Amino acid sequence: MVVRQHLDRSCRKRAWPLLGLLLCLAGMTGPAMAAPFPEPVITWKVENPFRLFRSPADTEMHRATFEALPQAERRTPILNAERQLSARHRDGWAITVFGRTCWNPKRNRYQCSDPADYINPKSHVVIARIEGLQIQGKQCVWLLTPRHSRKVKPAAVPADCREPVKLVVPYPLGATVSVLVDGSQAAETVMTVEDLLVVGLGDSFGSGEGNPDQPIRFSRDRAIDYARGNKRGDLLGYPTRIGTWSKIGDKGFLAQGALWHDQACHRSLYSHQLRVALQLAVENPHRAVTFLGFACSGAEITNGLFLRYKGNEWVPTPPDKSQISSVATAQCGGTAPLVEVPEAYHLSGKVPELQNLSLHKCDRKKARRIDLVLVSIGGNDVGFSRLVANAILSDASTLRRIGGWFGQVHGRKQARPQIVALADRYKALMRAVHNILHVPWDESDRVILTAYPRLALLGDGKSVCPDGQAGMTVLPDFSLSEAKAREGEQVADMLHAAMKETAKLHGWTFIDAHRQAFAGHSICAGFVDNAFSLADDLRFPRRIADAWVPYNPADFRPYASRERWYRTPNDAYLTGHFHVSGSLIRRILKQDTLSWFQLVLASTYSGAFHPTAEGQAAIGDAVLIRARKVLAKYKSKGD
Repeated sequence: MVVRQHLDRSCRKRAWPLLGLLLCLAGMTGPAMAAPFPEPVITWKVENPFRLFRSPADTEMHRATFEALPQAERRTPILNAERQLSARHRDGWAITVFGRTCWNPKRNRYQCSDPADYINPKSHVVIARIEGLQIQGKQCVWLLTPRHSRKVKPAAVPADCREPVKLVVPYPLGATVSVLVDGSQAAETVMTVEDLLVVGLGDSFGSGEGNPDQPIRFSRDRAIDYARGNKRGDLLGYPTRIGTWSKIGDKGFLAQGALWHDQACHRSLYSHQLRVALQLAVENPHRAVTFLGFACSGAEITNGLFLRYKGNEWVPTPPDKSQISSVATAQCGGTAPLVEVPEAYHLSGKVPELQNLSLHKCDRKKARRIDLVLVSIGGNDVGFSRLVANAILSDASTLRRIGGWFGQVHGRKQARPQIVALADRYKALMRAVHNILHVPWDESDRVILTAYPRLALLGDGKSVCPDGQAGMTVLPDFSLSEAKAREGEQVADMLHAAMKETAKLHGWTFIDAHRQAFAGHSICAGFVDNAFSLADDLRFPRRIADAWVPYNPADFRPYASRERWYRTPNDAYLTGHFHVSGSLIRRILKQDTLSWFQLVLASTYSGAFHPTAEGQAAIGDAVLIRARKVLAKYKSKGD
């Protein structure tokens, strides 16, 4: 009525021809006419699109951060969001989130604390509002009619028209939602939530090793010695964790260690696999993501993906199934039968570890369909840690002679045959993805294999880190050899070529755009003197004459933005600070006087030579671009 009265007055002022007058009154023309009000519309978004986080507020933190990014920064949203979050959270954003997820570490399965089914949701909560409604101060009635049955009486939800309303929308068919004002329908829409199942498999580069969800906290005043009065008397005045513990490795000391989303596997919320799934969730208001991450530090294709692997840190309840069996069990909602597959995966003895194999397998009709399989695997199969040890340990090093904690030491000659043998292991994995996890053969590109980033490449894209101890002064034995680092890069290139060929052969999606992005962000990036910021300081703090030099370890921020995207041994000590009980040291090394070996663990098993949270985010952005394309391809087909 208000619009009509305005048109009437506007038209009466003009001596228009009859046709113009009729058009004017119809609201179709008139140069001085006020534009008609827009039709009311219903807008909505999934309240908690990343279902791994139990609290919608934790997901909203990431959605709000993404939506606040300038358009240019949305080209690499995961990396730029990580930088924004790290600037706001001194010890990283995950520290308040990792204890509130749908992962049950005691049962090694994805399970929420509420009765809702994490794997197979029956509904999603959405937040809806009506926009463009010009009548203020009115009461709206929201009607929700499930699309799976017309016989179901619509649910009526009264609410102030100006306020958002929460609705429970059935999954997967959704619901028709309409809004009534004064008994008349003001707007209507169909709400259908797209819920993706994203699976993460692999090793330490997939788990997020080096980035504990709760990093270690250091004392501002207390220091410890790892050796005194013996041949290693130089290991004095080291940073140590807070607490009232008595000695290194005792119960109180271990209780103050770094904490992980999954402790045994050093699986972290900073993992690029998780961050890709999270980004896919927050960038589409009508989408939810169910994420199953099983990547485990130290895993291989055989001992990890196919065979049970207990992780690299002792816990009371280590993983009880292989990664493939864990996914299959989850697909079935928590229980899947164990089946013998004695012939399918050892490839006539070429992969002898997989002879007499048994795996859990969900019946195809019961198994939830997988939308994406994110894979990072192959490095441990060819001896990643051994190649690193070869590059940083001199021939005369005590650690090189001990060797066992690194799985021995080798270079290009020893790695070459393992790279050749890797093709058969990938072939076995390909078969399992289709036959056990039920990814259709003609949809092989849903498997996304991620290349390993470059470790020691400088900004020119050709040179590698020079000889020296930059970032490795935590232990005198560590010193990078430029020649051996170059050899390691050559092996990495061989591995990269083998992975790329494998992906092409099996129709997988291969991601390697991030490899060049790591140039200039190598493990030696930073300063050994006069650093512009503490984050880029490659030196290691020691307490000398009751003073910390060059900085207090309590001021170290593991998640601050920095030039290097790899954890140095110095960084690993100051981030994860991994130790084991003294009794375990004595049992394994058969000696009582090797407290200094705790220092080795603190600076290696804490994630040295693995990507930082920024590095993981950069990998995630490369994966994200291709993941979007794969999903769009199948959505366009009506999948």
